[in-house]
Amino acid sequence: MPITDWPEQERPREKLLERGASALSDAELLAIFLRVGVRGKSAVDLARDLLTHFGGVRALVSAQPKAFAAVHGVGLAKYAQLQAAFELARRALAETAREADLLSDPESVKDWLRLRLAGLEHEVFYALLLDNRHRLLAAHELFRGTVDQTAVHPRELVKLALHANASAVIVAHNHPSGAAEPSRADAALTRTLREALALVDVRLLDHFIVTAGNVVSLAQLGML
Repeated sequence: MPITDWPEQERPREKLLERGASALSDAELLAIFLRVGVRGKSAVDLARDLLTHFGGVRALVSAQPKAFAAVHGVGLAKYAQLQAAFELARRALAETAREADLLSDPESVKDWLRLRLAGLEHEVFYALLLDNRHRLLAAHELFRGTVDQTAVHPRELVKLALHANASAVIVAHNHPSGAAEPSRADAALTRTLREALALVDVRLLDHFIVTAGNVVSLAQLGML
């Protein structure tokens, strides 16, 4: 049954306008983005198929262009629109981080890191440079690959911090394996970076580990 034949209060767009976006399911939100379905399937049906095929919203957004476009009913144009929508969400969170004290609003940091790192299939190491009020100055990707002491060079982080005139730094990397527990290498790297930054009077505030389902703070674990 096409969505136009549904009761008005159950149509995704009308439901969003009446109750707010948070009242909609993942499939309903995606259906509004898709706008139309395919023969024999409403936009909601197509959205459910996409979410099932890729295994959820995060995996859908992280899909490669060819894999996304291979699904009947969508294509590269929809892929580009979806990536643009998520990049806007990332930038909105980054703006919040620039305006907020990140120590008093750690959930904004975690939300930004989830959007940026959670769906990646490779390890990425990020540095967030903060001013003396702990507002975000800039975010830099320092490294891609297996993160350890030999891969992430403290001098590069120190150089970035000095160039940005940062007073504090938050670092983060993802674990594509899904294991959120910090490894010995993670703990050793954190100590090395903290000591290197301290030499130039810059504080390392936290080191986050990001997985598909969680964001772990080494500071909260007492490892910093």
